[in-house]
Amino acid sequence: MPTDTAGHLPADSRLQSRQLYKQLMQGFAESKGQDIEGRWRWLMAAHIVGQHHFPLHWHNHRTMLSFALSKRDYPEVFGQLFRLSLVPVGHLIGKLPSGNIGRATVSAFKRMEPDQEMKRLITEAREKSSRTMLLEGSGNSQARM
Repeated sequence: MPTDTAGHLPADSRLQSRQLYKQLMQGFAESKGQDIEGRWRWLMAAHIVGQHHFPLHWHNHRTMLSFALSKRDYPEVFGQLFRLSLVPVGHLIGKLPSGNIGRATVSAFKRMEPDQEMKRLITEAREKSSRTMLLEGSGNSQARM
């Protein structure tokens, strides 16, 4: 997403990021029947989308921590605690590795190119989010008539 010189997203892009993040987190919430790695993929995709917006980034790592705790995945738990300590620092100094999936299985400092599955999840969520925003917008215009 394009940023200004200070690294901030334009207001409309932030709104779109929030909507897309919300859609991916909804996918995670609705994925209870999937295997563990399938569920992680929703969280990783949400991390890619939300990492440049502090509240979303913080929320994502808190959710990853809760999920790791529920699965008793202690290496992931410790990795998420480490990442939660880095989130404020990364945002303050403006050093966030784009595309990073947010898991303890990868370096917290590594820029990454999303794999095909991440791109697919993000694209599907973006399409669903766009449809939702259009429906909400058309509903609002009808309400004003």
